[in-house]
Amino acid sequence: MTLDPQAAGTNTDDDDPQRLWDRVDDYISDRLVPSDLALDEALAASERAGLPPINVARNQGRLLELLATAIGARAILEIGTLGGYSTIFLARGLPADGRLVTLEFSPRHAEVARENLERAGLSQVVEIRVGPAVASLAQLAAEGAGPFDLVFVDADKESYPQYLEWAVRLARPGALIVADNVVREGAILDGTVDDVSTAGIRRFYDALAAEPRLRATAIQTVGHKGHDGFAIAVVAGPA
Repeated sequence: MTLDPQAAGTNTDDDDPQRLWDRVDDYISDRLVPSDLALDEALAASERAGLPPINVARNQGRLLELLATAIGARAILEIGTLGGYSTIFLARGLPADGRLVTLEFSPRHAEVARENLERAGLSQVVEIRVGPAVASLAQLAAEGAGPFDLVFVDADKESYPQYLEWAVRLARPGALIVADNVVREGAILDGTVDDVSTAGIRRFYDALAAEPRLRATAIQTVGHKGHDGFAIAVVAGPA
């Protein structure tokens, strides 16, 4: 049965769905994802440094942490660090001897993330690599890094198909690949849209569908981050 919140007398935001989504996100986060100093300061430090406010929402960060915990992840790869907010959640899902490698293009962003991770007590768990992600991924492969148990992709959307290819290569069988921002307020439905990010996400879906080693789906989300979504895939054994 689908509950009609308006009929139930709880929807007071009929003309502003974003306001309703924000309120529901706040309700969930306030009850299930208590804020703490490390996370609050990570956001504040990122804002002071002028980083774009495009980090995951607090309840989404907890989802990443729970996914890492649920699969027993011991090695995590993150593509796109920003200020380290999602990195903190992911690292908290690791065991004491776990490790996380996160890739960031911007030296300034990486500097802010390092400070945030140190403040969170995670600097010994997380390694930040700075530079173009594709080059960093190739270097990880050359070093024999991995295999990784979970790969989180949240970087430039144009390169998502390449990131997926490397994620599959660097992941172990049974690993989880999670990619953010794969709905883009429904823009993925328009194959003629003149936007490199949306075009990149559409190619990413094509790559997901064509990769025989992946079983994948995507879920739409609404909340502080608007109308968007996550793609989630499990890596099978060798093709």
